[in-house]
This record gives sequence, C-alpha cells and structure tokens, in this order.
Amino acid sequence: MTNIKYIMWFVYIIKSLKCKWYYVGSTNRLEKRIKEHNQGKSKATKPFVPFIPIFTRKFDCETDARNYEQKLKKCRKEKEKIIKEYENKIKK
Repeated sequence: MTNIKYIMWFVYIIKSLKCKWYYVGSTNRLEKRIKEHNQGKSKATKPFVPFIPIFTRKFDCETDARNYEQKLKKCRKEKEKIIKEYENKIKK
C-alpha cells in the first residue's frame, strides 16, 4: 500500500492592524505563514505588522492556488469585493 500525503493549498488575504493595507498570498502551511508575516519575516509585509487573516480559500493543488492568487492580485474588483464583504461584516 502506498502512502500518499495530501497537501492542501490556501490563498489568503491578511489585513494590517497598523493601517488600512491588505496583502494577498498563497501557501501550503497557512498558520505558519501568517505567523511569519506577523514576525516581520516577509520583506513585503514587514512595515505593516501586525496582521489578521480576513479571507482564506482552500485548493487541492498548488497550481490552482497560485492561479487564484494571481487573479486576486490582477483583478482588483474581486479583491475589493472580498475586502468590502469583510468590512461590512465587522461593522455589524
């Protein structure tokens, strides 16, 4: 019997608690990656620490996750829709 390890991939959006700034990323180790952002280990996000996750979406493979990450980064409309939904939810 073959042991096949199944790895789930995630696309996430984190929000800076320092200012109104959001970051989109993808990973196969979500909790660790968000912790790294909050520890200032990412050059892109270090100036905006600390963060909270506001959105995650699961994917079965890296390719699908990376494609969706790029879609969110290129298509502002979809990213802004997710952020608006989050902001409306916290206002209630």
